[in-house]
Parts: sequence; structure tokens; C-alpha cells
Amino acid sequence: MARTAQLAEMPWFGALDRAAGKLSRQVAEALREAVRKEDIRAGDALPSTRSLAASLQVARGTVIEAYEQLIAEGFLESKAGAGTRVAQALAEPRPAQEPRTAARRAVKACLPERSQTFARIAKEFRPVALVPFAVSVPLGLTAPADTWRRLGNRLRAKGPGAPTGYADPLGALPLREEIASYVRKSRSVRCEADQVIVTSGTQQGLFLASQVLLDPGDQAWVENPAYRGVTAILESMGHRDTMVRVPIDADGINVEAGIRMAPHARAAFVTPSHQYPLGMPLSMSRRSALLAWARAGNAWVVEDDYDSELRYQGHPFPALQGADPDRVVYLGTFSKVLFPSLRLGYAIVPRNLTDAFCGARVLMDRHPPTADQHVLAAFMAEGHLERHIRKIRNVYAEHRLQLIETLGALLPNDLAWLEPGDQGMHLVLWLAKGTDDRAVAELAARRGVTVRAVSPMFARGTGRPGLILGFGGFSNAQMKAAAQRLAAVVNEEAKLAKRRTRSR
Repeated sequence: MARTAQLAEMPWFGALDRAAGKLSRQVAEALREAVRKEDIRAGDALPSTRSLAASLQVARGTVIEAYEQLIAEGFLESKAGAGTRVAQALAEPRPAQEPRTAARRAVKACLPERSQTFARIAKEFRPVALVPFAVSVPLGLTAPADTWRRLGNRLRAKGPGAPTGYADPLGALPLREEIASYVRKSRSVRCEADQVIVTSGTQQGLFLASQVLLDPGDQAWVENPAYRGVTAILESMGHRDTMVRVPIDADGINVEAGIRMAPHARAAFVTPSHQYPLGMPLSMSRRSALLAWARAGNAWVVEDDYDSELRYQGHPFPALQGADPDRVVYLGTFSKVLFPSLRLGYAIVPRNLTDAFCGARVLMDRHPPTADQHVLAAFMAEGHLERHIRKIRNVYAEHRLQLIETLGALLPNDLAWLEPGDQGMHLVLWLAKGTDDRAVAELAARRGVTVRAVSPMFARGTGRPGLILGFGGFSNAQMKAAAQRLAAVVNEEAKLAKRRTRSR
């Protein structure tokens, strides 16, 4: 059977002037111009002569003649078995690129303030190297193993996870039913499946809550320090000046201080089970005070149940939501206990907010992808999630103790010390006053160690230098080697800090 040439899609290739003749010359000039404009670049493969001729509706010999001319000029190169490509020699930088860089800077300067805010946030949230001490890296015993793959193979082919049409904005019903059952048993959350909204993680849940609960000018309580993801959301939505940073102490968020600072705030964003980043739970008296304030002022509490499954001594604290389901928006995620790239979490909202959250979700991304929702629903229904959590809790408990012992032996208390805590998958390493934790983080990254600076999580003027160290899926040997490199960096920065102090 004769082979039919496929049409080449080259939208930058203009129409040929057939009345002018010399079609091969026109084809060659169009290709030269495309290279000059960088519509095609050095190393890019060109269509075969057969497919390009079919697309242009010219004789194949016309295209062959054009290609041969450009190969002779050095614009193109052809190798047996590799086809025809734009010549690699054209990849050398040209002076003409400099004005274009200046033009880009001018365009950037003209961006709206909100666009510039988003650009700054993008730099803060760039992916980190997946080496110790990155948080939540599922490797070895902390990965969900072959069970997840087997369920995926079964459900994505011909099962409920197979490709289909648009789905429910709230999420797949089987998953919402499993989530409702899971949080009722494990977190004392009071809800039904119709109150569950599947999200792409806690970050999306926080964004939805901010969209739904806050009008322009409304004040919102946020812990100080706090997860940078929530403060960045409020900054980007025009609440920079109405975000009230309420201090944290050993009992969690100081509700009395919040009432003095902003008694009529519309919402409070809190991490009551495991404060992020410091780790303490919200005391029972503070929980009662927070809910009493919300009821009295018709305000909302947004509960980010961060790392609640991973407590190493005693039982996890019950969720705040269970004490007042009509006032609390509860957020959870599977990113930490399974793997971050899963991008599945959930919001459990009071019934009178379900439609509002659903509408905000529709405008954001219509609905979550369905395939992994059905895989996760089966993973939970068959008991794999609870077994997985028990397994990683044991692994993380061992890694945590090992890291505490290693850091204690390497770093003197006058340079660095650990924040007490018995929960989660990270430790906070405080640094001596005057230490630049951002500089430590940058230097550690160059030494192959990932840490996150704590000071940017505080309100301006209240920061303390410290580092967040994850102890997730890494082996003890990996963490010990990384701790030694980190200790060397901390010592170097401490010496620089002393010199800076003397020079003042």
C-alpha cells in the first residue's frame, strides 16, 4: 500500500506566491526567516521533504532543492538516520539579543502591582532539591509501594478511573465518602460526604477559603509565624494591610492578643493540631476561646490540620472542627502521608458554605482530575491508607530521634538548638541571634543540603533565625552526612555574624 505523507504543522510558514515563481527560493527564504526570528532554533528537527511538500502543496523536488541550498549555506544540517535539522552552529549568542533583554525589563517594570506580587511569590516557591532535609520526600519505606501501582493499573484502564466527561466539582463521590468516614474515625470531625470538597491540596483549600470568606477590607487573623503559603495568598488578594499577625506562644495562637488587635476580624487561619512551623498544639482553653470569639463575632475559623496523623507520643489531638462544625472550615491533605505529587486534599465546610465553595472551585479549575481520586478511594476503602500511616509513623519516629541525637552531637547550644515537639515530619533548628538563616539556607543548598529559613515566616520586624529540617524518606546515613555538612555551614555563618557584630 502506498504511504500517505503526513501534513507538517508549521504555522509560521507563510503562503507562497505562486504567480512569482521560483518556489524553492521562497521556501528557502521562509526557513531562513524562521531561523532568524527563532521560530525554529538550533537543533530543531524539520519536517521530511515529503510531508512539507504535502503541506505546501508543491512538488517534493521543490522542497529538496530548498533544503539542499540551506545545507550548503550552513543554515541546516542533515545526517543519515537523523533527518534534517537547524544547524547547531546557529546556537551561538548574537549581540542582537541585548536590546531584547532591555525590552523585557521595560515590560516587567510596567506590570501591575499584583503581577509583581505573583512574580515574587513564584521565586519563593521554586522546587527545592530532593535531598536531606527537604520535607515530605517519599522514598523507600515511606513510599506507598506497589499497592498504589496495582490499584492504578486496575482502575484507570476500564474501571471508574477511565477517561470520561466532566465530573462533579465537589470531587468523586466514592472518595468523598471515604474521606468523611476517615476523618470521623481518626480526627473526630463531624461531617457527611456532601460537605467534602476534594481539592488539589491544602494550598488550594486555603485559597478557596480566602476567596469565599473574605470581602475586600475584611481583617483576618494569621498566626505569627505562619505557613508562607497562607500569608502569600492574602497578600496577593489585597489583604496585605488587613492581615493581622497574632503571636504564638507555648499554648498556640494567643486569642486574647488577637481580640485586642482585631476583635471584628472575619476569619482566623490556624494550625491547631500542630502549629506550623513551630509544632505546638493549641491548648484546650485557647480552642474554647477561639471558637467563642468566632461565634460571638459571626466569624469563621479555617483549620489547617497540618501533620495531624504523625504524633509520636500519645494519641493525635482531635480536630477543632468537631467542637463547632458550623463555624470551622477544615482542611486536610494526602500530600504528606502519601506523596506531594499526588495533589489531592480536601476541604470540609459547613453546609451553608458548600455551594459557595463549589462555585469558587468551578471558576478555578472546574473539578479535580478523576483518575487518582478513584485510585485513592480504593486505597482507603481496602485499608491501605491506615496501614501506610502506621508504617510511616514508625519510620519517621526513628528518623526523628536519630536526627535529634546527631544534631545534638554536632552543634553546641550557643549556636543552634531544637524546638521541642513530638509531632510531624520536620524539626525547627533555632540559630543564635544575629545569624542570617537565609544565608545559611543558600550556602547549605550549594553544599547539597536542603533547608528552609524560618525568619520569612514571621511578620516584618518580629523574625527569629532558624531552619526547618525535614526527616521524611531519607536514610539515617543520608541524614547524618547532611547534618555534618549543615553543621559546618552554621559554624561558618556564626563566625561571619561575630565579625559583623564587631564591625558595628
